[in-house]
Amino acid sequence: MEFCKLHRKKIYIAAFISVFALSGCAKSISEAIGKEPGDIPTQWQVVKVSDGDTITVRQGQLQARVRFCGIDAPESKQPLGQESKANLQRLVNEVGGRVSILEIERDRYGRIVGEVYSSKNGGEKLLNEEQLSSGNAYLYSQYVGKCPNKIALRNAEAIAKFKKIGVWAGNYQKPWDYRKQQRRGG
Repeated sequence: MEFCKLHRKKIYIAAFISVFALSGCAKSISEAIGKEPGDIPTQWQVVKVSDGDTITVRQGQLQARVRFCGIDAPESKQPLGQESKANLQRLVNEVGGRVSILEIERDRYGRIVGEVYSSKNGGEKLLNEEQLSSGNAYLYSQYVGKCPNKIALRNAEAIAKFKKIGVWAGNYQKPWDYRKQQRRGG
């Protein structure tokens, strides 16, 4: 168990340093708060759950919006949108709102795109994976390739599909199709 945690931390640090080095600008959390790339802030306080794949976090004076890497949850006005948000809120509440974030990149809206983790009693959860395996989100195939835990995310969605739970319990419109329809005025 300890080896897995240590190995995972090394992978996170290597991924973080790679993203930092390749970006060439102040896109990292560490740079934004004036720390060196290796000084990754680990604990963040969730101040808002916007929906099933977006949260707002705070650490001291720094506040940021975080979009979960590799998943797409139903929009708030879609069927299961409120259920997806409630599930993520429950996961956040289980750990007193404390999460760790592995920043992958920034999206076009300036949000951090990342993997979000919680830890309780020595157990760690990847919240991106939890949302998928519970049927509260879809794998965002178009973007999952950048996620370090893309295989776990694909497997999590396969579990929900097999169990026919959440978004897989019916014939629901995918969030990306819903947004496209809304942009067309439909």
